[in-house]
Amino acid sequence: MSAEPITEPVMMHQDPIDLLIAIEEASLAPIRPEYVEGTVIVPPQPDYNHSKGAVGLTVQFHTAGYELAGMGMGFRASHHDGSTMALVIPDFYVLHREPTELDVSYLRAHKGWYPINMIALVGEVTSTNHAMDTGAKLATYAAVGIPAYVLINRDTKTAHCHTHPILPGDDPTKAYYANDSKVDLGDPLPLPAPYPDLDTAPFLER
Repeated sequence: MSAEPITEPVMMHQDPIDLLIAIEEASLAPIRPEYVEGTVIVPPQPDYNHSKGAVGLTVQFHTAGYELAGMGMGFRASHHDGSTMALVIPDFYVLHREPTELDVSYLRAHKGWYPINMIALVGEVTSTNHAMDTGAKLATYAAVGIPAYVLINRDTKTAHCHTHPILPGDDPTKAYYANDSKVDLGDPLPLPAPYPDLDTAPFLER
């Protein structure tokens, strides 16, 4: 998450994708909203430290040989009935695969959103709205079964690697990760094999 967002609960029958497109078109400034747990999130532009740190983590993955690490792509999660559950733009991620023909077809059908099952590891960096990344987004990532969620919490000055997602029933808002490896910012954050430990020192305020 980049910074404190504008959030608005949504009660509607239209696909959230179309709602987000309408919000983008109505905005005078360039924005890319997200949709999580029935709420539209319109985050402002990230600050310098947020952007620099997220890029730095992506570079660390690339340096370790993970060429499918990236930033900026949007992903769609769906309910069992195929309706849209969430539309998210993680701060960084590592993909399972390069987009296949099916993934590209999905992208076109869903107007710019890739299937979320492409993600092997997902990451967020908090700014002022820490609760979204520590709550609703965590539950969303766990609900769809993303194996690892890296969270840089600049409020508590800690870094986390959440693993072993669990969805105890049919309600995605109740999903969680069973394991949370936590370190203070500045310490290396261990990730599950085969990923490298992450250097979190760039997030220390100077």
